[in-house]
Amino acid sequence: MADPTRARILLRVLDAPASPGAIADDLGLTRTNVSNHLACLRGCGILVALPQGRSTRYELADSHIGAALSDLFEVVLAVDTGHRCLRDAGARTGVHATCGCSRQGRSGDCGHDCGALRSRESA
Repeated sequence: MADPTRARILLRVLDAPASPGAIADDLGLTRTNVSNHLACLRGCGILVALPQGRSTRYELADSHIGAALSDLFEVVLAVDTGHRCLRDAGARTGVHATCGCSRQGRSGDCGHDCGALRSRESA
């Protein structure tokens, strides 16, 4: 779901079930590209393929997925464009995810004033 094309396809299918050709036309993508992404989403259990005559229609595998996607799209994130995201690096290197230092106490807090960023992340 991190791929922007797959996200666009999910948004399209969230509106209404559709064939690969209709999705490709609506999103301005090639049918091959859409078919590859649909196979990925189907393999992950997010979409199901339903035969419809000589075509195949894709829809969400479960209505809960639609509700979860709708809720996710309503989330507004506060992004500090001046702060470099170290979250992934921290998981690999032991660097504190919020401020980037390597000093961590038992609670995972490094002791630096990271509260402003932490409060935005948890809001």
